[in-house]
Amino acid sequence: MENDQHKPVEFHNLLNPAMSRRQIIKTGGTVSAAGFLAGTSALSQAVSQATTLMSFPAVPTSTADTVVLPEGYEYDVLVSWGDPILKGASKFDVENSAEDQLGQYGDNTDGMSLFHLTDKDGGVDEDRAILAANSEYINKKFMHTHGGENLTADDVRKEIAAHGVNVFEVKRNWFNKWKVVKNSDLNRRLHGNADEFVLTGPVAGHPLVQTDMDRTGTKVIGTLNNCGNGQTPWGTYLTCEENFNGYFGAPAGTAFSDEQKAYGLSETGFDYNWWPTEERFNLAKHPNEANRFGWIVEIDPYNPSSKAMKRTAMGRFKHENAALTLSKDGHAVAYMGDDERGEFIYKFISRDTYREGDRAHNMTLLENGTLYAAKFNDNGSGEWVELTYGKNGLTQANGFDSQEYILVYARLAARFVGATTMDRPEWVACHPSSPMVFCTLTNNKYRGVRDNQPLNAANPREENPFGHIIRWVPENRDHKASRFGWDLFAMAGNPETQSGAMAGSDNVSADNMFNSPDGLMFDNDGRLWIQTDGNYSNEGIFAGQGNNQMLVADPVSGHIRRFMVGPNGCEITGITFSNDQRTVFVGIQHPSNAWPNAEKDGVPRSSVIAIRREDGGIVGA
Repeated sequence: MENDQHKPVEFHNLLNPAMSRRQIIKTGGTVSAAGFLAGTSALSQAVSQATTLMSFPAVPTSTADTVVLPEGYEYDVLVSWGDPILKGASKFDVENSAEDQLGQYGDNTDGMSLFHLTDKDGGVDEDRAILAANSEYINKKFMHTHGGENLTADDVRKEIAAHGVNVFEVKRNWFNKWKVVKNSDLNRRLHGNADEFVLTGPVAGHPLVQTDMDRTGTKVIGTLNNCGNGQTPWGTYLTCEENFNGYFGAPAGTAFSDEQKAYGLSETGFDYNWWPTEERFNLAKHPNEANRFGWIVEIDPYNPSSKAMKRTAMGRFKHENAALTLSKDGHAVAYMGDDERGEFIYKFISRDTYREGDRAHNMTLLENGTLYAAKFNDNGSGEWVELTYGKNGLTQANGFDSQEYILVYARLAARFVGATTMDRPEWVACHPSSPMVFCTLTNNKYRGVRDNQPLNAANPREENPFGHIIRWVPENRDHKASRFGWDLFAMAGNPETQSGAMAGSDNVSADNMFNSPDGLMFDNDGRLWIQTDGNYSNEGIFAGQGNNQMLVADPVSGHIRRFMVGPNGCEITGITFSNDQRTVFVGIQHPSNAWPNAEKDGVPRSSVIAIRREDGGIVGA
């Protein structure tokens, strides 16, 4: 029998009660990029207005090998690569084996979500929760004492084990400090060699996902390159498989199909070189194995014995994250970015509707639905183009022989229907009380350089080294709508070294400049948190921007303020809040020098930190 304290907290309980007293945002700009850069949009005109969303003092840029926070804030390291998660797991040691890594927190932490447990009265337990957090990839030079050269079979298994998803209980003490509950029955590792994954939806069982090892085409071993994430209203975790292609390889001379090339599959991949010892990664022998990756994966964090579901109806591509919301009539709507230069933004609408309190039903919503790709018109309008067999030219005569083929090769379908190529669409975030949606476009050295990625209003800068953030509002304020209006919320840049468009939009100044926006999330009060994964050389066009950082924006006024700067070499990625917003959990990925304690550990270690105000107040307010 399920323990009452392990039941999921329903969506409506997670909303800040103050939201009902806030004025709902009723308008969304729909102006051209040219008008935005010229400073004529409603957004740029409002930038100078004061914001009531944040009062913390902005922090300066930094090149120090430490975490920099505003005055009045502090942090703890919650968990780091190699820390024991499962019962009986070994403590961290660089020389740990693959067997050790199976019970330890994975490497290069990324997207994450917090799921509060229920108290004895059935309400939200503010001090006990489950954290589900991704481990995207590994750093060979730190993972092995030999630096990653001449890998043994155990080395390969250790690398695979360090990928995937970490699910574990956390508890807060009287001092507002969170700790990992190491012996909790809820803790689990869903790693790259785990046998707990099932393909669901239209593609399940199709010949394109059948292999010699799985003739059913439904049972998948592992999940890889888990980047961003999503959290559903019914209390499940969505982990997103991104650069899966990099793990596969093949002997020299192996031929690749156009479909495989469209997804970046090659002989060498990212030089992980797993395929000689782990045969399923050998594309010459098992070409369909790669088709079993690149999906949104739904995990029930409250049930450690449950299977993880790869939701094929949501399309296969290099998923960055999944921002899930509900339409006016209760359909689940997920916005998703395909993180590669010149790829697309997608939307999924479930076939069935959400039922409050019916978790069993709601956990089937992502099994069936309709996939769309976005077209951004230069006049500030946009449309979602349906990717369904028999519609918009997606027919056998044009090379699309079934709906299953379209979903497995969603990139080909989106390109065929004329969706807009974007500058690396990464995280998407939905405002908690308005239909506004935001997406980070990290950068694109090919924009305006390659013929298939021409300049357009949504991606207006040639080569775009700094990136930008786009936003849209659906027609009739309904996420189910097929049309939307859009504008550019911010063009990152450097007003100290650049002029014109490269200096950035009106809401970017010397005090808040940044490059390569990546992670993106709204808190319950409507603050937009922006994380960066960019050039931290502090030289050339990036001079003065320092290490990667996290900023906070007012989505209405456009005001942006720097909240945090990370240690040397890191990406700031992954963010989730406690229900009372007195703690924010943030990921520090691939630190390169000594953080957090390389003197003791021998190497820097990717970690999750817990940030709080010293006075116990709401973070960011």
